[in-house]
Amino acid sequence: MFPYISLTEQDEREMLEKIGVESIDDLFRDIPEDVSLNRPLDLPKAKSELEVTSYLRGLANQNLSICCKPSFLGAGAYDHYIPTIIKHITGRSEFYTSYTPYQPEVSQGTLQYIFEYQTLITRLTGMDIANASLYDGGTAIGEAAIMCVNSNKKKNVVISKTVHPNSRMVARTYLKAQGFELIEVDMKDGVTDMDALAAAVTEDTGAVVIQSPNFFGYIEDVAKATEIAHATKKNSMILSVDPTSLGIMKKPSEFGVDVVVGEAQPFGIPVALGGPYLGFIAVNKAYLRKLPGRIVGQTEDRDGKRCWVLTLSAREQHIRREKATSNICSNQGLNVLAATVYMVTMGKKGIREMAELSAKKAHYCFNELTKSGKFKPLSTAPFFKEFTVVSDKSTEELNAKLKEAGIVGGFAASKFYEGIGNATVIAVTEKRTKDEIDQFVKVMEEA
Repeated sequence: MFPYISLTEQDEREMLEKIGVESIDDLFRDIPEDVSLNRPLDLPKAKSELEVTSYLRGLANQNLSICCKPSFLGAGAYDHYIPTIIKHITGRSEFYTSYTPYQPEVSQGTLQYIFEYQTLITRLTGMDIANASLYDGGTAIGEAAIMCVNSNKKKNVVISKTVHPNSRMVARTYLKAQGFELIEVDMKDGVTDMDALAAAVTEDTGAVVIQSPNFFGYIEDVAKATEIAHATKKNSMILSVDPTSLGIMKKPSEFGVDVVVGEAQPFGIPVALGGPYLGFIAVNKAYLRKLPGRIVGQTEDRDGKRCWVLTLSAREQHIRREKATSNICSNQGLNVLAATVYMVTMGKKGIREMAELSAKKAHYCFNELTKSGKFKPLSTAPFFKEFTVVSDKSTEELNAKLKEAGIVGGFAASKFYEGIGNATVIAVTEKRTKDEIDQFVKVMEEA
């Protein structure tokens, strides 16, 4: 970094003397010699702002961006329509710079949209309570699993292998750190093997986790899984959902599940390289005091005016550390606001229309793609907006051809799953036109 920072040799010498070392190299003695660079960084000489901007723009133009190219990539991050009003509201300085609402008297705007968000999530899922403090869908599953086993004092959590692989990794890390075991159940025909699920659940099981629509896009038998989970005393049922599917599918509460989690990225949050995203969690009343994060409530001030406060906050910053249910330290404020504006702007009718269009276009794409027999479905199970096909060509080969045609292809499921061949997960949202779908199918078949 020498050419880029204003540290002089005198400054460096004084700092080294202060901390009691002879040279910069002494600071990095713990790094093994065989992995040390042992040479200056290969950085170009300083350039003007104009030159740097031009260089970086050239690099950026090499990207295949979904802002101007059709995308059939899903697997947890979806290219849905985002109302333009969202960026105008989230970009307002009073929202954009807001922090954790420690002082309600100066945080009414933040508290209000968190309250509205919680209300909308409970209406969408049918559950009693929701909070607003989870980083992403994977974190939501991990936090929900820990909440359940801590509540019922059990030893393990059973999770289906059709749950998103990244979410399972996060859950395993969370649970292992606290001494709990995560047991994975195999799939059958692209969905959870219910016989294997029943066999895996024991008296030591504190929670069962399935995802519907699952990682491959298929709809699980939530009622059966819930029946299996509740057959064991003090066992909780956790369902991970795509919130867009709730525009046309039954509310999770109708299946009797205890906890609903998911990723709210499709609700007004753009697809980005790694986030930030927005995990959500909604529960029945039994878990009111076990929820991680915070719950905002509505009340009245001394003048009788409607206002908002932090009703419950089980974070270590608010209560004794040993009493905290989680160390989640962000309410994902801007993303919560984006999701709230999305749900309000779209309304019940809009969300339903978006879900219907996504489902119809996905089924049209599936029918066209499998018509020739070159692509075969991974499963005969019903699906929503995402499905998985298997072919003689690898996903990487197919996507290379699609990229040449200016199309973002699907996700290689074989990256995480063995024994399923060249399986590609394909997502179709309401944004895809018939021409785009037809071109996608044409390039796929030519490949």
